[in-house]
Amino acid sequence: MPDQPTVSLGMPVYNGANFLAATLDSLLAQTYRDFELIICDNASTDETGAIARDYAARDTRVRYRRNETNIGGSANYNLTFDLARGRYFKWAAHDDLCAPAFLERCVAALERDPGVVLAYTQARAIDSAGNVVKDYPGKHHFDDPQARVRFYEFVLDPHPVVAVFGVMRRSVLAQTRLIGKYTGSDRPLLSELSLLGKFYEVPEPLFFYRFHEGQSWGGNKSQQSQQAWYDPRRAGKVTFPQWRLLREHLRSIERSPVGLKDRVSCYLYMGYWMRKNWRRLGNDLLLRET
Repeated sequence: MPDQPTVSLGMPVYNGANFLAATLDSLLAQTYRDFELIICDNASTDETGAIARDYAARDTRVRYRRNETNIGGSANYNLTFDLARGRYFKWAAHDDLCAPAFLERCVAALERDPGVVLAYTQARAIDSAGNVVKDYPGKHHFDDPQARVRFYEFVLDPHPVVAVFGVMRRSVLAQTRLIGKYTGSDRPLLSELSLLGKFYEVPEPLFFYRFHEGQSWGGNKSQQSQQAWYDPRRAGKVTFPQWRLLREHLRSIERSPVGLKDRVSCYLYMGYWMRKNWRRLGNDLLLRET
């Protein structure tokens, strides 16, 4: 394995034996091969460790690390980033699949335009058996030169957060708060990245986002159980997820280097966000689940 691969793939996993092998096969079959794959096992109790160690023994690009205790989903996601050495970085969930050309297309977009901070592809949803159940629509203003337009696109336009599984410039991602210890923290991460540079959406469905009962939010899990996935220390505690999202999107604006016009526009957009989400914000205060 080279001293510094171009791309680092960070795979945080906990009890992921059900889909892990299929996901690893899809990543190791990429046509773009200059990458390392870092598996951070969050103290799994199933066969996750045995599967990961087997792949690490067969492919020198694979690095396996096991946490002694479950440190929570967000901390484990961020640990994979801390261990990465590549110029570009991608999070890889243990249950999703990538077509062979995924990395090649995304890396090409980043190499072609220095202003692009995140490259991802169009996506399809698959079920536990791998059958396609839905095509996600593409975004429209992902590469707009105006930061406020990109911010609007990724905060106010309803969308799945598949872009967070794209390929990012590691130097830019390091400027962000990464994955926070609260429900839905991938969304404020995208809002912050949208203010730091352009995105590029490869116009091909090369990413397959898997729906299944074992997901952090699958099976109609409660707000408390979702929060416990991000941070076990918060298990059983009352959470206010919508108010936290509001706060963190505002922090994205505060931390950004954008000019006054973009900054004011983004704050106004968040006022509109509050209007759209007033019922969920109210339910948070009533300690009711949405």
